[in-house]
Amino acid sequence: MIWRIFIAFLACCLAILSAEASDMLVKQNPAIAQSPTNKNVIVAMTTSIEDSGLLDDLVPAIEKKTGYTLKKVAVGTGQALALAEKGEVDALFVNSPKAERKVLAGGAVINRHLVMHNDFVIVGPDADKAKIRGKKNAVEAFSLIAKNQALFVSRGDDSGTNKLEKDLWQQAKITPSGTWYQQTGSGMAQTLQVANQKLGYTLADRATYIFQKKNLSLPVLVQGDKKLLNLYHVMEVNSQKFPRVNSAGAKAFINYVLSPEGQTLIAAHGKKEFKQPLFYVDGGKTEKDYGF
Repeated sequence: MIWRIFIAFLACCLAILSAEASDMLVKQNPAIAQSPTNKNVIVAMTTSIEDSGLLDDLVPAIEKKTGYTLKKVAVGTGQALALAEKGEVDALFVNSPKAERKVLAGGAVINRHLVMHNDFVIVGPDADKAKIRGKKNAVEAFSLIAKNQALFVSRGDDSGTNKLEKDLWQQAKITPSGTWYQQTGSGMAQTLQVANQKLGYTLADRATYIFQKKNLSLPVLVQGDKKLLNLYHVMEVNSQKFPRVNSAGAKAFINYVLSPEGQTLIAAHGKKEFKQPLFYVDGGKTEKDYGF
C-alpha cells in the first residue's frame, strides 16, 4: 500500500516537472507556442518580384522559418491594392508608393514598411530611332519617343511600372495613342519579350530586365534619373476592417523580409549569377531617406 502511494506521488511530481519544463521551453522558443492554426498566408505582389526570380529564394526560406505556406498572387500593383481593399489577401509586396499611400490612408492596409529598392530603365532597339540613348531625363526621352512615333510597348496593366509610365507621359504633356503605342496587359517579363520581338521601347524594372536579359536584344538606353527610383514596400491588410485576414501570417511574412536573415537573402539575390545584386535592401529606412 505504501509502495503504491509512493509511486502515485512520484508520478504526480514528474507530471508537474514535465509541465514546468514544457512551459519553460515555450518561453525560450516562442515559435513552438505559435504553431499557426491557419497555415496559409496570401500575399499579393508585383510581378517583378516573381519575374526577377526573387520568389525562388524567398518562398522556401519564409516557409521554413515561419511555418506558414505562402500563397502568392503575382499581379500588377494596382490589382494587388484592389485585392487588399476588398480584404481578399493577407499582405502586400508592391512598388507604387503614391498609390500605396492612398490605400493606407483609407485604412485597408496597415504596418507599411520599406523593404528594398532598385530602379527602372528605358530599353529599346539598338538602332534607337528616337535618339534617346544616354539621356539623363526620362521625361525628355518619352517626349522624343512620341515625337518620332517610335514603337513603345506598355504593360497597360495598372502595375507600379505602368503607373510610373503614365506619370512620365503626363509630365511630358503627352497622351500616347496611335499605332506607335501598344499595350500588352501583361507582366514585365512578357512585355519585355513583346518589345524585343517588335524592336520597340519599353519601361522596365532593372531586376526583371537583368534576369531576362539573356533572351533580349534590347540595350538599356536611359537610366539614372531620380524619377526612375523603384521602391518596394510590404504591408498588412487590416484585420480590424477585414476579420478574415490572417493577421498572424501577414505579420510573420513582413517580419521575415525585414529581418536580418530576410534582408541578407534579398541583398544576395543575383550576385552569384549576374555578378550584381538585383535589389538593394532598405530595412529600417523610409521614403524620406530618398527624398519622398
